[in-house]
Amino acid sequence: MAKLPPSRPDLLAHYMSLDQGDSIQAEYIWIDGDGELRSKTTTVNHKVESIQELKEWNFDGSSTNQAPGHDSDIYLRPAAFFRDPFRKGNNILVIAECYNSDGTPNKTNYRHYAKKAMDLAKDEDPWFGIEQEYTLFDADGSPYGWPKGGFPAPQGPYYCGVGAGKVFARDLIESHYRACLYAGVNISGINAEVMPSQWEYQVGPCAGIDMGDHLTLARFLLARIAEDFGIVVSLHPKPFATGEWNGAGAHTNLSTTSTRTPGKGMKAIEDMIMKLEKKHAEHIAAYGDDNELRLTGKHETGNIADFSSGVANRGCSIRVPRHVAEQGYGYFEDRRPASNIDPYRVTGLCVNTMLLD
Repeated sequence: MAKLPPSRPDLLAHYMSLDQGDSIQAEYIWIDGDGELRSKTTTVNHKVESIQELKEWNFDGSSTNQAPGHDSDIYLRPAAFFRDPFRKGNNILVIAECYNSDGTPNKTNYRHYAKKAMDLAKDEDPWFGIEQEYTLFDADGSPYGWPKGGFPAPQGPYYCGVGAGKVFARDLIESHYRACLYAGVNISGINAEVMPSQWEYQVGPCAGIDMGDHLTLARFLLARIAEDFGIVVSLHPKPFATGEWNGAGAHTNLSTTSTRTPGKGMKAIEDMIMKLEKKHAEHIAAYGDDNELRLTGKHETGNIADFSSGVANRGCSIRVPRHVAEQGYGYFEDRRPASNIDPYRVTGLCVNTMLLD
Protein backbone atom coordinates (compact mmCIF):
# COMPACT_ATOMS: atom_id res chain seq x y z
CA MET A 1 0.00 0.00 0.00
CA ALA A 2 1.33 3.44 -0.93
CA LYS A 3 2.12 5.92 1.80
CA LEU A 4 -0.83 8.18 2.56
CA PRO A 5 -0.39 11.88 1.80
CA PRO A 6 -0.02 14.00 4.93
CA SER A 7 -3.00 15.83 6.38
CA ARG A 8 -2.78 19.64 6.29
CA PRO A 9 -4.67 20.93 9.32
CA ASP A 10 -2.85 24.26 8.98
CA LEU A 11 -4.50 24.87 5.60
CA LEU A 12 -7.87 23.46 6.64
CA ALA A 13 -8.13 25.68 9.73
CA HIS A 14 -8.60 28.85 7.67
CA TYR A 15 -11.51 27.48 5.66
CA MET A 16 -13.20 25.89 8.64
CA SER A 17 -13.20 29.29 10.36
CA LEU A 18 -15.26 30.90 7.57
CA ASP A 19 -18.78 31.94 8.53
CA GLN A 20 -21.57 29.65 7.31
CA GLY A 21 -24.41 32.12 7.62
CA ASP A 22 -27.67 30.38 8.49
CA SER A 23 -26.76 27.21 6.61
CA ILE A 24 -25.51 24.02 8.22
CA GLN A 25 -23.92 20.86 6.89
CA ALA A 26 -25.63 17.55 7.58
CA GLU A 27 -23.50 14.46 6.89
CA TYR A 28 -25.59 11.36 6.25
CA ILE A 29 -23.94 8.10 7.37
CA TRP A 30 -25.04 4.59 6.40
CA ILE A 31 -23.88 0.95 6.32
CA ASP A 32 -23.13 -0.35 2.82
CA GLY A 33 -23.49 -3.79 1.24
CA ASP A 34 -20.16 -4.97 2.66
CA GLY A 35 -20.76 -3.75 6.20
CA GLU A 36 -18.58 -0.66 5.70
CA LEU A 37 -19.59 2.89 6.54
CA ARG A 38 -20.31 5.47 3.83
CA SER A 39 -21.26 9.14 4.08
CA LYS A 40 -22.24 12.19 2.04
CA THR A 41 -23.10 15.75 3.01
CA THR A 42 -25.98 18.06 2.22
CA THR A 43 -26.72 21.71 3.08
CA VAL A 44 -29.68 22.55 5.31
CA ASN A 45 -30.77 26.19 5.51
CA HIS A 46 -31.56 26.21 9.24
CA LYS A 47 -30.55 24.70 12.56
CA VAL A 48 -32.00 21.20 12.91
CA GLU A 49 -34.05 20.61 16.04
CA SER A 50 -35.70 17.27 15.21
CA ILE A 51 -35.13 14.33 12.89
CA GLN A 52 -38.37 15.14 11.04
CA GLU A 53 -36.78 18.31 9.65
CA LEU A 54 -34.26 16.33 7.59
CA LYS A 55 -35.05 15.25 4.05
CA GLU A 56 -35.07 11.76 2.59
CA TRP A 57 -32.07 11.57 0.25
CA ASN A 58 -30.61 9.01 -2.13
CA PHE A 59 -27.37 7.61 -3.52
CA ASP A 60 -26.04 5.18 -6.14
CA GLY A 61 -26.46 1.76 -4.58
CA SER A 62 -24.70 0.04 -7.48
CA SER A 63 -21.45 1.62 -6.25
CA THR A 64 -21.91 0.35 -2.68
CA ASN A 65 -23.02 -3.25 -3.35
CA GLN A 66 -26.58 -2.39 -2.36
CA ALA A 67 -28.42 -2.33 -5.69
CA PRO A 68 -28.06 -3.44 -9.33
CA GLY A 69 -27.07 -0.90 -11.97
CA HIS A 70 -30.46 -0.96 -13.71
CA ASP A 71 -32.26 0.06 -10.49
CA SER A 72 -29.53 1.78 -8.53
CA ASP A 73 -31.30 4.42 -6.42
CA ILE A 74 -31.19 3.68 -2.70
CA TYR A 75 -32.99 6.05 -0.37
CA LEU A 76 -31.62 7.43 2.89
CA ARG A 77 -34.15 8.03 5.65
CA PRO A 78 -32.72 9.98 8.61
CA ALA A 79 -33.04 8.06 11.87
CA ALA A 80 -30.87 9.89 14.46
CA PHE A 81 -28.48 12.83 14.53
CA PHE A 82 -25.49 13.94 16.60
CA ARG A 83 -23.28 17.00 16.96
CA ASP A 84 -20.47 17.18 14.42
CA PRO A 85 -17.05 17.38 16.14
CA PHE A 86 -15.26 18.11 12.85
CA ARG A 87 -17.28 21.07 11.54
CA LYS A 88 -18.67 22.01 14.99
CA GLY A 89 -21.23 24.81 15.33
CA ASN A 90 -24.74 23.65 14.43
CA ASN A 91 -23.48 21.10 11.91
CA ILE A 92 -24.64 17.52 12.43
CA LEU A 93 -23.91 13.88 11.68
CA VAL A 94 -26.96 11.86 10.65
CA ILE A 95 -27.46 8.10 11.01
CA ALA A 96 -29.65 7.02 8.10
CA GLU A 97 -31.49 3.84 7.14
CA CYS A 98 -31.34 2.48 3.58
CA TYR A 99 -34.50 1.68 1.57
CA ASN A 100 -35.01 0.29 -1.92
CA SER A 101 -36.96 2.10 -4.64
CA ASP A 102 -40.06 0.00 -3.87
CA GLY A 103 -40.02 1.17 -0.25
CA THR A 104 -38.72 -2.08 1.26
CA PRO A 105 -35.72 -2.05 3.62
CA ASN A 106 -32.43 -2.63 1.83
CA LYS A 107 -30.60 -5.90 2.59
CA THR A 108 -28.21 -3.89 4.80
CA ASN A 109 -30.95 -2.28 6.85
CA TYR A 110 -30.93 -4.33 10.04
CA ARG A 111 -31.91 -1.21 11.94
CA HIS A 112 -35.43 -1.44 10.53
CA TYR A 113 -35.96 -4.92 12.01
CA ALA A 114 -34.14 -4.13 15.26
CA LYS A 115 -36.42 -1.13 15.82
CA LYS A 116 -39.48 -3.36 15.40
CA ALA A 117 -38.12 -5.80 17.98
CA MET A 118 -37.27 -3.02 20.44
CA ASP A 119 -40.75 -1.54 20.14
CA LEU A 120 -42.39 -4.93 20.77
CA ALA A 121 -40.17 -5.51 23.82
CA LYS A 122 -40.47 -1.98 25.23
CA ASP A 123 -42.09 -3.18 28.47
CA GLU A 124 -38.86 -5.08 29.28
CA ASP A 125 -36.78 -1.98 28.45
CA PRO A 126 -33.71 -3.80 27.04
CA TRP A 127 -30.37 -2.11 27.68
CA PHE A 128 -27.11 -2.87 25.90
CA GLY A 129 -23.44 -2.09 26.23
CA ILE A 130 -20.94 -3.09 23.54
CA GLU A 131 -17.18 -3.35 24.03
CA GLN A 132 -15.72 -2.51 20.61
CA GLU A 133 -12.25 -3.92 20.07
CA TYR A 134 -10.23 -2.90 17.00
CA THR A 135 -6.71 -3.04 15.61
CA LEU A 136 -4.58 -0.25 14.17
CA PHE A 137 -2.45 -0.59 11.06
CA ASP A 138 0.08 1.67 9.38
CA ALA A 139 -0.56 2.85 5.83
CA ASP A 140 1.85 0.19 4.53
CA GLY A 141 -0.34 -2.57 5.97
CA SER A 142 1.83 -3.43 8.96
CA PRO A 143 0.44 -3.30 12.52
CA TYR A 144 0.86 0.20 13.89
CA GLY A 145 3.95 0.52 16.08
CA TRP A 146 5.21 -3.01 15.43
CA PRO A 147 8.78 -3.55 14.21
CA LYS A 148 8.75 -3.50 10.41
CA GLY A 149 8.90 -7.08 9.19
CA GLY A 150 9.00 -8.43 12.72
CA PHE A 151 7.04 -8.88 15.92
CA PRO A 152 6.92 -7.12 19.26
CA ALA A 153 7.51 -8.83 22.60
CA PRO A 154 4.84 -11.39 23.60
CA GLN A 155 1.50 -10.32 25.02
CA GLY A 156 1.52 -9.36 28.66
CA PRO A 157 2.47 -5.70 29.20
CA TYR A 158 0.06 -4.20 26.66
CA TYR A 159 -3.37 -4.67 28.25
CA CYS A 160 -4.28 -1.37 29.96
CA GLY A 161 -0.60 -0.56 29.49
CA VAL A 162 1.18 2.71 30.20
CA GLY A 163 4.45 3.85 28.68
CA ALA A 164 6.35 3.92 25.40
CA GLY A 165 6.69 0.51 23.80
CA LYS A 166 3.55 -0.72 25.59
CA VAL A 167 0.90 1.50 24.01
CA PHE A 168 0.58 2.82 20.48
CA ALA A 169 -1.36 5.78 19.00
CA ARG A 170 -2.73 7.11 22.27
CA ASP A 171 -3.15 10.51 20.58
CA LEU A 172 -5.63 8.98 18.12
CA ILE A 173 -7.49 7.17 20.89
CA GLU A 174 -7.80 10.29 23.06
CA SER A 175 -8.99 12.30 20.06
CA HIS A 176 -11.67 9.73 19.38
CA TYR A 177 -12.81 9.66 23.00
CA ARG A 178 -13.22 13.43 23.15
CA ALA A 179 -14.98 13.54 19.76
CA CYS A 180 -17.48 10.93 20.97
CA LEU A 181 -18.24 12.98 24.08
CA TYR A 182 -18.68 16.13 21.98
CA ALA A 183 -20.98 14.37 19.52
CA GLY A 184 -23.19 12.97 22.27
CA VAL A 185 -22.18 9.32 21.94
CA ASN A 186 -22.71 7.45 25.21
CA ILE A 187 -19.11 6.26 25.40
CA SER A 188 -18.31 4.88 28.83
CA GLY A 189 -14.60 4.15 28.63
CA ILE A 190 -11.47 3.08 26.72
CA ASN A 191 -8.49 0.82 27.31
CA ALA A 192 -5.51 -0.62 25.50
CA GLU A 193 -6.11 -4.30 24.70
CA VAL A 194 -4.09 -7.50 25.11
CA MET A 195 -2.51 -7.45 21.65
CA PRO A 196 -0.20 -4.51 20.93
CA SER A 197 -1.78 -1.86 18.65
CA GLN A 198 -5.22 -3.13 19.66
CA TRP A 199 -7.65 -0.94 21.61
CA GLU A 200 -11.18 -1.03 22.95
CA TYR A 201 -13.88 1.51 23.66
CA GLN A 202 -17.14 0.80 25.42
CA VAL A 203 -20.49 2.28 24.39
CA GLY A 204 -23.50 2.11 26.69
CA PRO A 205 -25.56 1.42 28.53
CA CYS A 206 -27.97 2.39 25.75
CA ALA A 207 -31.66 1.59 25.67
CA GLY A 208 -33.07 -0.27 22.70
CA ILE A 209 -32.26 1.04 19.23
CA ASP A 210 -29.92 3.70 20.64
CA MET A 211 -27.21 1.03 21.02
CA GLY A 212 -26.87 0.55 17.29
CA ASP A 213 -27.00 4.28 16.57
CA HIS A 214 -24.35 5.19 19.14
CA LEU A 215 -21.95 2.38 18.19
CA THR A 216 -22.29 3.14 14.48
CA LEU A 217 -21.55 6.80 15.09
CA ALA A 218 -18.56 5.93 17.30
CA ARG A 219 -17.19 3.72 14.51
CA PHE A 220 -17.62 6.53 12.00
CA LEU A 221 -15.81 8.98 14.25
CA LEU A 222 -12.90 6.58 14.73
CA ALA A 223 -12.47 5.94 11.00
CA ARG A 224 -12.80 9.63 10.21
CA ILE A 225 -10.29 10.75 12.85
CA ALA A 226 -7.86 8.03 11.80
CA GLU A 227 -7.78 9.70 8.37
CA ASP A 228 -6.10 12.70 9.97
CA PHE A 229 -3.47 10.52 11.62
CA GLY A 230 -2.76 8.40 8.54
CA ILE A 231 -3.74 5.26 10.47
CA VAL A 232 -5.96 2.44 9.22
CA VAL A 233 -8.58 0.97 11.58
CA SER A 234 -9.42 -2.72 11.22
CA LEU A 235 -12.48 -4.44 12.69
CA HIS A 236 -11.32 -7.87 11.56
CA PRO A 237 -11.86 -10.34 14.44
CA LYS A 238 -8.54 -12.13 13.96
CA PRO A 239 -5.93 -10.00 12.16
CA PHE A 240 -3.31 -12.70 12.86
CA ALA A 241 -4.69 -16.21 12.58
CA THR A 242 -1.37 -17.78 13.60
CA GLY A 243 0.71 -17.06 16.64
CA GLU A 244 -0.24 -16.30 20.22
CA TRP A 245 -2.17 -13.11 19.51
CA ASN A 246 -5.63 -12.23 20.77
CA GLY A 247 -8.50 -11.59 18.39
CA ALA A 248 -10.94 -8.69 18.49
CA GLY A 249 -14.52 -8.95 19.69
CA ALA A 250 -17.57 -6.84 20.37
CA HIS A 251 -18.68 -8.31 23.69
CA THR A 252 -22.34 -7.43 24.13
CA ASN A 253 -23.72 -6.76 27.60
CA LEU A 254 -27.47 -7.15 28.07
CA SER A 255 -30.08 -6.46 30.70
CA THR A 256 -33.84 -6.03 30.93
CA THR A 257 -36.33 -4.89 33.51
CA SER A 258 -36.55 -8.49 34.71
CA THR A 259 -32.80 -9.07 35.02
CA ARG A 260 -32.39 -5.77 36.85
CA THR A 261 -35.03 -6.63 39.48
CA PRO A 262 -33.63 -7.61 42.92
CA GLY A 263 -34.77 -11.06 43.98
CA LYS A 264 -35.79 -12.07 40.45
CA GLY A 265 -32.88 -11.01 38.26
CA MET A 266 -30.74 -14.15 38.34
CA LYS A 267 -33.70 -16.38 37.47
CA ALA A 268 -34.45 -14.14 34.48
CA ILE A 269 -30.78 -14.22 33.42
CA GLU A 270 -30.70 -18.04 33.63
CA ASP A 271 -33.88 -18.28 31.54
CA MET A 272 -32.44 -16.00 28.88
CA ILE A 273 -29.17 -17.94 28.75
CA MET A 274 -31.18 -21.13 28.13
CA LYS A 275 -32.96 -19.45 25.22
CA LEU A 276 -29.66 -18.26 23.77
CA GLU A 277 -28.23 -21.78 24.02
CA LYS A 278 -31.09 -23.19 21.94
CA LYS A 279 -30.32 -20.72 19.16
CA HIS A 280 -26.52 -20.82 19.37
CA ALA A 281 -26.04 -21.61 15.66
CA GLU A 282 -28.43 -18.85 14.56
CA HIS A 283 -26.62 -16.30 16.68
CA ILE A 284 -23.17 -17.39 15.54
CA ALA A 285 -24.31 -16.88 11.92
CA ALA A 286 -25.17 -13.27 12.78
CA TYR A 287 -22.18 -12.55 15.01
CA GLY A 288 -19.68 -11.39 12.39
CA ASP A 289 -17.59 -12.62 9.46
CA ASP A 290 -14.48 -14.75 10.05
CA ASN A 291 -15.49 -15.27 13.67
CA GLU A 292 -14.42 -18.91 13.45
CA LEU A 293 -10.82 -17.67 13.36
CA ARG A 294 -11.36 -15.97 16.72
CA LEU A 295 -13.64 -18.37 18.63
CA THR A 296 -11.14 -21.19 19.04
CA GLY A 297 -11.40 -21.81 22.78
CA LYS A 298 -8.12 -19.99 23.28
CA HIS A 299 -7.19 -16.37 24.00
CA GLU A 300 -10.21 -15.72 26.26
CA THR A 301 -12.84 -17.21 23.95
CA GLY A 302 -15.18 -20.16 23.92
CA ASN A 303 -15.13 -22.61 21.02
CA ILE A 304 -17.47 -21.62 18.20
CA ALA A 305 -19.03 -25.10 18.08
CA ASP A 306 -20.01 -25.18 21.75
CA PHE A 307 -22.26 -23.07 23.92
CA SER A 308 -21.17 -22.47 27.51
CA SER A 309 -21.86 -20.10 30.36
CA GLY A 310 -20.30 -19.35 33.71
CA VAL A 311 -19.70 -16.81 36.43
CA ALA A 312 -16.64 -14.61 35.84
CA ASN A 313 -15.43 -17.03 33.14
CA ARG A 314 -14.00 -15.28 30.07
CA GLY A 315 -13.61 -18.59 28.27
CA CYS A 316 -17.38 -19.04 28.05
CA SER A 317 -19.95 -18.00 25.47
CA ILE A 318 -21.89 -16.14 28.16
CA ARG A 319 -20.25 -14.59 31.22
CA VAL A 320 -22.19 -13.55 34.29
CA PRO A 321 -20.14 -10.99 36.26
CA ARG A 322 -19.32 -12.19 39.76
CA HIS A 323 -20.96 -9.22 41.45
CA VAL A 324 -24.17 -9.90 39.52
CA ALA A 325 -24.26 -13.54 40.68
CA GLU A 326 -23.62 -12.45 44.27
CA GLN A 327 -26.24 -9.69 44.39
CA GLY A 328 -28.74 -11.72 42.36
CA TYR A 329 -29.62 -9.24 39.61
CA GLY A 330 -28.07 -7.07 36.91
CA TYR A 331 -26.71 -7.88 33.45
CA PHE A 332 -24.76 -10.56 31.58
CA GLU A 333 -22.24 -10.58 28.75
CA ASP A 334 -22.43 -12.39 25.41
CA ARG A 335 -18.77 -12.85 24.47
CA ARG A 336 -19.41 -14.44 21.08
CA PRO A 337 -19.91 -11.39 18.81
CA ALA A 338 -16.94 -10.46 16.64
CA SER A 339 -15.54 -6.96 16.31
CA ASN A 340 -17.11 -6.53 12.85
CA ILE A 341 -20.74 -7.19 13.83
CA ASP A 342 -23.66 -5.11 12.65
CA PRO A 343 -24.84 -3.83 16.05
CA TYR A 344 -28.46 -3.55 14.90
CA ARG A 345 -28.49 -7.16 13.74
CA VAL A 346 -27.01 -8.44 17.00
CA THR A 347 -29.15 -6.41 19.40
CA GLY A 348 -32.32 -7.07 17.41
CA LEU A 349 -31.64 -10.81 17.33
CA CYS A 350 -30.91 -10.90 21.07
CA VAL A 351 -34.22 -9.22 21.84
CA ASN A 352 -36.10 -11.57 19.53
CA THR A 353 -34.50 -14.65 21.12
CA MET A 354 -34.70 -13.58 24.75
CA LEU A 355 -37.96 -11.65 24.87
CA LEU A 356 -40.16 -12.28 21.83
CA ASP A 357 -39.81 -15.95 20.82
